[in-house]
Amino acid sequence: MALQIVKYPDPVLTEMCKEVQNFDTELGKTLDDMFEAMYRAHGVGLAAPQVGILKRFTVIDCSDDNSEQLELVNPVIIEVEGTELSEEGCLSIPGYQANVKRNSWVKVNYFDRKGEEHELEAEGLLSVAIQHEIDHLDGVLFIDKLSRLKRESFKRWFKKKEQ
Repeated sequence: MALQIVKYPDPVLTEMCKEVQNFDTELGKTLDDMFEAMYRAHGVGLAAPQVGILKRFTVIDCSDDNSEQLELVNPVIIEVEGTELSEEGCLSIPGYQANVKRNSWVKVNYFDRKGEEHELEAEGLLSVAIQHEIDHLDGVLFIDKLSRLKRESFKRWFKKKEQ
């Protein structure tokens, strides 16, 4: 099934997601469909609420050739280091980018589609993508992390875009 990406300001994007309990074929199929939707939109990450599913899972692939698929089910960041400012965009807010302060290194604990537990250390773009997608699972958008002035600028941009 071709999943559609939910666009801002849909309220599903601000909802807290529930943990995945069933690691079944339906979860695997949904993850596959999410990779397809993400690649179609030329993104590097896509979280379940961005396709209208309020569950704690996300897909990420920061490679240039779609060869580094990462599935994070019930992810939890367990350690962080450093900070960096990097430009981010979001498939749910197409056409808008802004600089966001994130941790430069993270360690994340997560499960795969089969329910097997893993731990991953990440830096650079992968670290940013992991933090961005986990924020989605908590109902937080990257624009929520902007200064008040930058959020006002975003609101003007969005209002103009909607006309």
